[in-house]
Amino acid sequence: MNDMNVRGMIPTISRIRQDGAYAWYVVYLLTFAYTVAFIDRQVLNLLVDPIKRDMLLTDVQISLLQGFSFMAAYVIFGPLFGRWVDTGNRRNVLVLGVTLWSCFTVLCGLSQEYWHLFLARAGVGAAEACLAPAGFSLIADYFSRKRLPRAMSIFMLGPSLGAGLALIAGGLVISSAKSLGEMFPLLASLKTWQLTFVMVGLPGLLLAAILLTVREPERSSMKSASTSDEHFTLQETLAFFWKNRAFYLGYFVGLSLLAIVVYGLPTWMPAYLMRHFGADPASVGLRYGAQVLIIGAIGIYSGPWFERWLLARGYHDAPVRWPMLCAVIVGLLCIALPFAGSVGSTLAIAGLINLFYALPYAVAGAALQISTPNRMRGIAVSIYYFLVSVFGLGIAPSVIAFVTEHILGDPAKVGISLAIVCCVSAFASAWCLRGAMKHYREAEN
Repeated sequence: MNDMNVRGMIPTISRIRQDGAYAWYVVYLLTFAYTVAFIDRQVLNLLVDPIKRDMLLTDVQISLLQGFSFMAAYVIFGPLFGRWVDTGNRRNVLVLGVTLWSCFTVLCGLSQEYWHLFLARAGVGAAEACLAPAGFSLIADYFSRKRLPRAMSIFMLGPSLGAGLALIAGGLVISSAKSLGEMFPLLASLKTWQLTFVMVGLPGLLLAAILLTVREPERSSMKSASTSDEHFTLQETLAFFWKNRAFYLGYFVGLSLLAIVVYGLPTWMPAYLMRHFGADPASVGLRYGAQVLIIGAIGIYSGPWFERWLLARGYHDAPVRWPMLCAVIVGLLCIALPFAGSVGSTLAIAGLINLFYALPYAVAGAALQISTPNRMRGIAVSIYYFLVSVFGLGIAPSVIAFVTEHILGDPAKVGISLAIVCCVSAFASAWCLRGAMKHYREAEN
């Protein structure tokens, strides 16, 4: 068991029983890592107005911190990490990535200038690009095809848990900033928003140490019961995706358009509640954060049940059909968002949107693993997250800010901007996914 692989001193691959207790331990640990990643990524959304005020920024400049700085680094490093996941030790990739993004989150809190914060956010994005390729690939080898959707649904709880906890943690730090400064004198000179970044970044260093308990599993194929450790050249990998482009293009673009809603809504919803209704930042963090956490978790965990319901009725394209149906419902709900007359009714509509955009994601993630050969999964997930990042992290915050600032001309009308952008994106997503449905079975086989 102590033998070392000559390629980079990588530990010997472990033969671990699929669907066993250790496999579930790993998926819960990976879910915790995903949660921490989203806390570090999303906590900025609650801090928009304090940062804007202290650094004298516009909504568009803030949106570049929320989206472009993170997204640009994420999409550049995503394929690099994806290829490393396909050829190297996935546990080691995770440990390095978690350590780096935690350090960069702390640096966000130590930033004194706009460009310092911009570069620190880029560092968080670059390091977090490791998580999805490594996590998806590991889970697909730890679980059988039957159990994979459920395992994937647990892993995909991470974004909802993280997005919710980011708002809750931010609200708690804001409300207890004075006492935290007294407890930790070295942090007393930091502004509240800076303290928030530091407090959410430090726990990730402990997580990196815990991830050392993850063992690298033997690689397997979802297309057969046999072990599959076949290597593919980069040319062969790209040729595979080109051959199956009818499925992958519609699938990737459809889910990426839905990501505009997934990222755009929580990015600007706190600012909308505070600007339009005069809601208190700490209250928004706790109320909206709890909603995102609970409803998002319910949606992601429940998704596989609806997939099985569709499969039992003969819809073999259920992993694509279900996201398409959810996108249609999300689009209809987004139309109603700016017509809500109170914080409570706005949160109720936002909660339904959160539910229906969360329902398909675990199912969609499992479909990608099932339809893709093992040693191509890292690249497949990287391409998927590349597009999700471009649309969700890059386009969504900035296009909503642009509509608010340059078309509507009123920061208080950010709710109308949310409705317009998210509604159009959701219906376009449904159209793309409808086109991908008929090609899914070809890719699966």
